[in-house]
Order: sequence, then C-alpha cells, then structure tokens
Amino acid sequence: MVDSALSRRTILGLFAGAAALAIGGPEARAEHARMSRLIEKAHELPSIGARIDFISRALLGAPYRGHTLIGGPRRPEKFVTRDDVFDCVTYCEAVLAAAMVRKADDYADTLRHIRYRDGAVDWRERNHYFSQWCERNVANRKCRPVAVPGGATFDKTLAYMPELGAQRMQLAAVPRESLLSNKELLASGDIIGFLSQRPKLDYFHIGFVIVAPDGGLWLRHASKSRRRVLDEPLVRFLNLNRVKAVTVLRAMEPESLTALI
Repeated sequence: MVDSALSRRTILGLFAGAAALAIGGPEARAEHARMSRLIEKAHELPSIGARIDFISRALLGAPYRGHTLIGGPRRPEKFVTRDDVFDCVTYCEAVLAAAMVRKADDYADTLRHIRYRDGAVDWRERNHYFSQWCERNVANRKCRPVAVPGGATFDKTLAYMPELGAQRMQLAAVPRESLLSNKELLASGDIIGFLSQRPKLDYFHIGFVIVAPDGGLWLRHASKSRRRVLDEPLVRFLNLNRVKAVTVLRAMEPESLTALI
C-alpha cells in the first residue's frame, strides 16, 4: 500500500517510491545478511513454493515501513536490498528473490530483475503498478498466472502517478466468490493481488497465500495498519477490505535449478 502519491509502496498497485529513508547505513545500500542466512537454510527444500513458505514465515513479525526505496522523477534511483523492514511489495519481492536462488551471491541480481524491467535500476523502469509487476514477471518467467474458473478482464486507466502519465491496462482477475469456490487450486507461496476500487489505481495490496494443513487459506503479508508482517485468515481480509476481485500468480522454479531438484 502507498502513503503518498509519490511513494511506490503505499497503496500498492502503484509502486512509487520517490521519497525514501535508509536507516542505519549509507542510503544507497542495505544489508541482507538475514536473507543470506535464510537462503542457506532453505536451499534444500524441494520446491519454490516450500521455500517461499519457509522464508516468508521466518520474517513474521518484521516491522512494516514504507518509503525504503530510493529514487524519483528528479532523484537518481539507487538499488535497495533491505531485509529488516518491509512494505507489502518489498516483502514479496525479497522473499521471491530469496526463494529463487541457491546462493546468497545471486540474491541481489534476482531481486533487481524482479523489481525493474530488464533489471535496469532506473525510476522509470521500476514496476510502479502491480499490473506492470505481473506483466513483466510473467514475461521474464519469474511467475505464471494461476487459472481459476470465473476469471475476467477488467479495463482500467491508471493515473495515480502524474509523472508516469495515464496508462490503459487490462487486469486479469477472478471474483472473490470464484476464488473461494476453487481454493483447492491455490498453493502456499502463491502471490495474490487485491484489485482496488479506486478509479485511478489497479491494486491496493499484495501478499502470499498460505494453505494450512486443514485446507484453510491465510494471507501472509506486510500490513501497514498492523505495522508488521503477519498471517491472517484470507476471508477476514477480503471481508474487511470489501475485496471484489483478485489476481493470483505462482512463482516458477528457475530453469537453472530444476535439474538440482
């Protein structure tokens, strides 16, 4: 979610990060020693979904903080790899990147290609809207759409950030009723985006789906209102936020790793 019209992560769907604070070190870099340890512990798990579950669970309780990315229309973009605080988007990006690599040395490069088009560290190449994020990370084979019956296409003009100009987008999503009626199609580690009802915004939040042993669905996410990374029943979130439709993506096992599994 996003705190201001210029911040990438306050309202999600638009990942605009014009203002940023890097706490406890040079603003251009952030340590990821914590993530390196999690990569080492998770690397033997048999699937990317299992690694996402493991790594995202280890980060439960991490503080929520927006505005951690550095860059803007008139400010040079700097690549940030913080693993101590998150908003909903940086949390998903960090976990996904860590789950996709076997060595900590490959983490930053993978994160860069998830966050930016073709990995180019430039404000205008950053995925400012979740619809952009989905399109580019499907194209680069980081993720694939999860097909759920009842899916539909929603046309929307995105204009939450004047600096980017108006953008006409088609959002492939599934109504909440169809999602809950087909919950057996979901898997732990699926990335879920919640469509916004605001006229100029595509999605207002994202997180991970977690399927409990009893089949119950949970949302694992960095919550702005609760100020931390937490788990909560997915149905509760859908009801509280009056969500009408969602988009679900599934992370793909990198081709370079499939032979090792």
